[in-house]
Amino acid sequence: MLAGTDRKREILSVSQRLFKEKGYSTTTVREIARELNIEPASLYSHVHSKEDILDQICFGMAEKLLLAIDEVNDIYFDAEGKLRMMVDNHVGILTDDLNAAIVFIKEWRHLSEPRLSEFVRLRKRYEQGLREIIQTGIDEHKFNEIDKKFGALTILSTVNGIIDWYKPEGNLKPKEIADSLYTFIWSGLRLDN
Repeated sequence: MLAGTDRKREILSVSQRLFKEKGYSTTTVREIARELNIEPASLYSHVHSKEDILDQICFGMAEKLLLAIDEVNDIYFDAEGKLRMMVDNHVGILTDDLNAAIVFIKEWRHLSEPRLSEFVRLRKRYEQGLREIIQTGIDEHKFNEIDKKFGALTILSTVNGIIDWYKPEGNLKPKEIADSLYTFIWSGLRLDN
């Protein structure tokens, strides 16, 4: 567990950047400590291990995304409104902390058991929340009858893909990206009457 709020943020920030740039497996505790201008032994007074940092990043992002999908499914909107809100929330969370998002999406497989299984369970819970939105659209006769797992995984691949090309200093702002992604996803799901 990470100790101290300011130091925790600093350790997470540096680690996220290094994990993003070099990958989790090739980043060393010594490199993290060097970036923080502290001795590696001092870093261990704040973290138990490098994996402890990865755990904090992955589970922190998972918590944000799960709160967002639960909120979407708890609010009474039609499927179109739920889908729009889901895409807006997902893009907002990823772009709000891009380094953490990249680590969350690309490096989670380095977690050890039992945390790896717990993390996979959270991923499946998020996917289930998205399947609920798809089922709502099918029930409302607004979405095509599709395999819900395939639909959910396709949507997640689409929205998660922004981590490979989104630039905070770029021309497109997160809301514009979310709107464009929503339109693209909606056009593939909608039932043409």
